[in-house]
Amino acid sequence: MSTAGLPREARLRRPGDFAALRTSSGRAGGRCFHMRYRDNDLGHARLGLAISKRVSKRAVERNRIKRLLRESFRRVRHQLPAVDMMVMAREQAAGVPGPQLLAELDGLWKKLLASHAETSGPLKPADDTTTIER
Repeated sequence: MSTAGLPREARLRRPGDFAALRTSSGRAGGRCFHMRYRDNDLGHARLGLAISKRVSKRAVERNRIKRLLRESFRRVRHQLPAVDMMVMAREQAAGVPGPQLLAELDGLWKKLLASHAETSGPLKPADDTTTIER
């Protein structure tokens, strides 16, 4: 029996994965959310959440934001490129109704797709140290 939840392989779980996103990654953001992302070699997108007490002192509110984030990601994850992403909520997210948060998240996924389409041209691999000869 399959579940509609978010599978384990679609989540960032290791502290090293989060640390790698903090040091070298692309950025996108909106009024309520800020996202960092970078390519992975897994062939599918992975999501990590960072919702601090600064967003809301109430755990109920933070958990509501996390549920909305996971649901939005679950719906679009098969359309996203193979990236690791960490989504952080801003303080403004606490008082915003659910449909508005989902609309902003849809815009965030579109920004990710657009920025990844721009940079997905023929690039030199990171471990390739050769130069172009004339």
